[in-house]
Amino acid sequence: MPEKIIPRRAERKYDARELQLPETLMVRDIENRVFQTIVLQCLSKIDGIGLAEGSVFDALLGRTGADSVKGIFAEQDSKNHSVNIRVEIRVRYGVNIPQKAEEIQTKVAEETTKLTGLHVSCVHVVFKGIMPTRTQRTPYTAVTIDDSKENKKG
Repeated sequence: MPEKIIPRRAERKYDARELQLPETLMVRDIENRVFQTIVLQCLSKIDGIGLAEGSVFDALLGRTGADSVKGIFAEQDSKNHSVNIRVEIRVRYGVNIPQKAEEIQTKVAEETTKLTGLHVSCVHVVFKGIMPTRTQRTPYTAVTIDDSKENKKG
């Protein structure tokens, strides 16, 4: 019996485009609490300011009692890989507001970009109030009068 000849399949050449993986969409979500913590760390290093609600240290220690820190808001733009940050603060009386705003904006933008890899397109600083200096008396501070010298004389 003659040997049956089985034709070999022609080796198919693959187009390089068929072997490439399809474009993969990479998604990275960063919760607002992360941005709030970054901003809080930046604010804690800046003298002469405080959060509009509570103190920076209360927020750092988690004493706010809410899920979010009051006075710090972040809005992400996933298409442009950027974030807008709004910070509401109080400034100590006598501090130059434009200089303090620039200091806050620079520190927050640099630290946020370094830690998240996102472009900070806006740092909006809102000055919501003035904190009294330590020596300044306000109607809200308690005044203690030491009359021990007067009592000793009389």
